[in-house]
Amino acid sequence: MKINWGTAVVLAFIAFISFILFFVVRMTMDSNSNHDLVTEGYYKEELGFQKKMDAEHNANNLSTKISIEKTNLGWEVRFPEAMEPQKLKGTVSLYRPSNKHLDFDLPIKISNSNLLIPDKRLLDGRWDITISLEYENKNYLHKESLTYIKN
Repeated sequence: MKINWGTAVVLAFIAFISFILFFVVRMTMDSNSNHDLVTEGYYKEELGFQKKMDAEHNANNLSTKISIEKTNLGWEVRFPEAMEPQKLKGTVSLYRPSNKHLDFDLPIKISNSNLLIPDKRLLDGRWDITISLEYENKNYLHKESLTYIKN
């Protein structure tokens, strides 16, 4: 059976389109390529963006900044000593970019100016820490990316 050049071109186009469609269907059905937004309520969070910017500005203007230091027991978050610990309200959120199931929040309940994030809650790798707190009706927001390595 002899195939002329016109038929060969049509068959080549059909083969190419089938090849592309096969990969499109395969990638949409594969659970490994399921890419979610960074957070579940991404668009809702964007509405409060100006408030976040103001809170970050307030945190950057503190005379003593919020700091995070590695200790033998985990991470120690140090708040400015000028702030009374009983008046601090807020949360410390730890976000793991590689696995959303490892994310967790800690409420800020302290008796001195330090908060310990225990070693047993942390795995080696990158963590994004967001500290949002309210002190005397003023909001503060501190964000930092850290790499945790157990001793």
